[in-house]
Amino acid sequence: MLHALQCSHCGQHYDPFQLHQTSVCCNAPLVAQYDTADIVPLSREVLPAHSENMWRYLEMLPVFDVENIVTLGEGMTPLQTLRTIPGLLGFDRLYWKDESQNPTGSFKARGLSAAISKAKEFGVERCIVPTAGNAGGAMSAYCAAAGMRAIVVMPRHTPKIFREECWMYGAELVLVDGLINDCAAEAARIKQERDCFDISTFKEPYRLEGKKTMGYEIAEQLEWNLPDVILYPTGGGTGLIGLWKAFQEMQALGWISGKLPRMIAVQAANCQPVVSTWNGSQPNSKKYNGQPSIANGLAVPRPFAEPLMMDVLHQSNGHCIAISEEDIKANMIMLARKEGILAAPEGAALIAALPQLLQEGHLQADENILLLNTGSGYKYLENLNINPAASL
Repeated sequence: MLHALQCSHCGQHYDPFQLHQTSVCCNAPLVAQYDTADIVPLSREVLPAHSENMWRYLEMLPVFDVENIVTLGEGMTPLQTLRTIPGLLGFDRLYWKDESQNPTGSFKARGLSAAISKAKEFGVERCIVPTAGNAGGAMSAYCAAAGMRAIVVMPRHTPKIFREECWMYGAELVLVDGLINDCAAEAARIKQERDCFDISTFKEPYRLEGKKTMGYEIAEQLEWNLPDVILYPTGGGTGLIGLWKAFQEMQALGWISGKLPRMIAVQAANCQPVVSTWNGSQPNSKKYNGQPSIANGLAVPRPFAEPLMMDVLHQSNGHCIAISEEDIKANMIMLARKEGILAAPEGAALIAALPQLLQEGHLQADENILLLNTGSGYKYLENLNINPAASL
């Protein structure tokens, strides 16, 4: 059961029965803490009797009253082995966790299910989110399901389908010239004028809790044997940090043992703040300026939780890498034609990263490597400027 919220910078505890955004002490992300001693008797063997969605891990999720859970069936997405691409790229096997099968077509459904459930529990009536695309659609859907109002602040260049999706769910849509950091500034301005709760990445504690369920599922689907390496497309970093949090929690519960996976963050060359910090070309990303990418979710120039991402990469003996727009598009096409998978460009970036990571020694051909595709490629086709007639 949730017993405290902890400042990720200084460790100060906050009351989980109060509504919070970031920590007052350090203006840092708040992280949910659970009293695993109270639930250690909880056995992983009882999970098959639980619900067939992410709420099967209810004891390690933050909602106090199940009546407040807002679910559209998110989670328990497929984990499969790629058939053709491993051999083409010189690997024995590659696992593919496909988050495109979630409601609203991406992993954002997990985080927004948890965040909107908690907002409902606290009596929130209206939420606001700056988004590169998928988070806006997901928040709009879960707010609609909860009977809450939604304001979505989105870059004007975002593909039309993302905008239409928010409208269909009844959200108020605000378009901004720029990237998600510019949207965040506009959301902050709107919040000062209107009564709304900010569901921005790491500006509240609970999106992380929904995202971490990917880690629980990976362990369960691989019969509690974690992969050697996980490649993760990294923008705001919630999924990367959530996976690591899940692995540490499962260790405390006694559900897994042994070495944890090396975590590799994959970014777009057009917007690579974490790579730049990792490589030492900047002290942090607070002044980083990025460019748009066909992988909209990777265009996050100043991620608020960068220190937590750095912790995960260092603790896991991981790495990070940036991929060009041309390679992202080419590998999105290769996935479709070789595997029958129309992945989000964020997921295709992982395939593009594999040869370089293998050549540089960050991966070994015989390792168990898992790639986490965060969403559906159908929403991004407008970005690719495909002319089918010209390609015949």
